[in-house]
Amino acid sequence: MGCKLKSAKADSPFLDSIASVSTEQSCFVMDYDDALTSSVPSRAPKIPLGRRGWAFATDVFAASFLSALLGGGTFSLAGAISFLIVWFGLRAIVPLRNRGQSPGRWAFDLKLIDERYQGLPSFAELSKREAIAGFGAWLAVTGLANLGPLTGMYVLLLVPLGIDCGIAFADPAEQLAFHDRASGTRIVGSRRGYSLDLKVKKWVAIIRQRVKQ
Repeated sequence: MGCKLKSAKADSPFLDSIASVSTEQSCFVMDYDDALTSSVPSRAPKIPLGRRGWAFATDVFAASFLSALLGGGTFSLAGAISFLIVWFGLRAIVPLRNRGQSPGRWAFDLKLIDERYQGLPSFAELSKREAIAGFGAWLAVTGLANLGPLTGMYVLLLVPLGIDCGIAFADPAEQLAFHDRASGTRIVGSRRGYSLDLKVKKWVAIIRQRVKQ
């Protein structure tokens, strides 16, 4: 199984680049659909770790921004509570109402599924997953916010999240972070979303073409 789409040959490098981006998006969606509809049981295709990382970073940024609006400071009890409340809302409550998609996952055409039943994770699974990921994310945000020439020790606050997500890099076969292993969940592709990374590639191709002209 695998995507066998081929884009038609265009008359210019610019159109070739746009066509390749469109083909990439179609392949990404169709491979996952094939995995769901195939008569032979199989796992959904693994999502590139970079794509998952950008989706995660988008949610971290959104949670940090919204918690800051609530008055939560870094490395304080109030800051931790406000960040985790917003994080839990974006990453647990919203996905329950939005077919497994947080804002970050929607932006990158991803969704979260239950590893065992291939459906929407339960509230308990989401709570366990985001308690682990959220705490690591808050520590990382706090470390980056306070990092400076004289405060190098704050870099240690990035270690828990690094270990959590680093487990996915250490296991090429499964590519599951610790919070996914603990909750029995997996990130897969989705037809629903904004395709932000693919749109950025298209914008870059347009800009490069205009610069050359």
